[in-house]
Amino acid sequence: METTYSGNDVLFILLGAIMVLAMHAGFAFLEVGTVRKKNQVNALVKIISDFAVSTIAYFFIGFGIAYGVDFFSGAETLAEKHGYELVKFFFLMTFAAAIPAIISGGIAERARFYPQLLATFLIVAFAYPLFEGIVWNGNFGIQAWLETTFGAQFHDFAGSVVVHAMGGWIALGAVILLGARYGRYGKNGKITAHPPSSIPFLALGAWILSVGWFGFNVMSAQTVEAVSGLVAINSLMAMVGGILAALVMGKNDPGFIHNGPLAGLVAICAGSDLMHPIGALATGAIAGAVFVWTFTLTQNKWKIDDVLGVWPLHGICGAWGGIAAGIFGQKVFGGMGGVSLMSQIVGTLMGVAFATASGFLIYYIVKRFVGLRLSQEEEYNGADLSIHKIQSEAYDK
Repeated sequence: METTYSGNDVLFILLGAIMVLAMHAGFAFLEVGTVRKKNQVNALVKIISDFAVSTIAYFFIGFGIAYGVDFFSGAETLAEKHGYELVKFFFLMTFAAAIPAIISGGIAERARFYPQLLATFLIVAFAYPLFEGIVWNGNFGIQAWLETTFGAQFHDFAGSVVVHAMGGWIALGAVILLGARYGRYGKNGKITAHPPSSIPFLALGAWILSVGWFGFNVMSAQTVEAVSGLVAINSLMAMVGGILAALVMGKNDPGFIHNGPLAGLVAICAGSDLMHPIGALATGAIAGAVFVWTFTLTQNKWKIDDVLGVWPLHGICGAWGGIAAGIFGQKVFGGMGGVSLMSQIVGTLMGVAFATASGFLIYYIVKRFVGLRLSQEEEYNGADLSIHKIQSEAYDK
């Protein structure tokens, strides 16, 4: 029976890993549909290359930092219990690789290729696993301190803060250090719009991400015995809440509408195993509205050229999700209880601070010693031509 249970768990988490792996196609097509045509090929190449670099970084360094596990034993040892640790690595590695996939959308259309891959390696090998290990493995005793001080540990079931806020706030540093695309903001205050190149591709990316997200959230249980239908229905309700809020707040704008489900799903990750479905609906709706508002504020008022709005979508909505778990997870709101609002606030702020500092530090080092940005001519010609030597006469300049 133990062998059967072990095999079931391996299959369960392997299916989750495959679903999250498929989400990276969603990241790719979301970016392809949003950037100008002359940068579409670059978007596709970046996501798959970032994934490969992330795998190497996490296999050799990151997973060991987070969980104290390495893969330098013989294959016979690694295959024990049907290789559960191996598929657990695969599953968690797809989470780690989501960080550079998130960042990619923020720095699109003007980042150099290999310096970006260097930053990806540093983030996945060192920055991300440090915080991941604190939250999901109890490293450095911080979770124990939160439990002693506030009565419960910081709860982030599927990564609203650990993955999404981390990616969004790291991206903020990268976007600011890169600066806006040439011609995006004029000296006289004029803002030049760069509308999405393909709404169908953007929508396809959103749909792939939304479907894969049920593997991201539900399979975070990591064993068959721990799986919960509550996580699935809460993910669904948060997704719907995000769509409806973005539909209303975004005034029928298709870009906002297709990012709405992603905002809701980002926010529900942390408390999807705790909330009542109505609480999940409210969490998603607030996230959808917050995304539309902060995206508009960021682009038009603060003039931060975050191409896909990854800081509002992942950074802000992820932080909201961490705090929302401490609100709607309470029994008074129909939740499961066992969560502390103060622990959620402290844990979320800790994640935001760590990610922001990491983003500015890593991208400053890369910018200072290697260089991070395409030249004005290269950016004008487009990353497809400048980096990959591919051009079409139909591409916009």
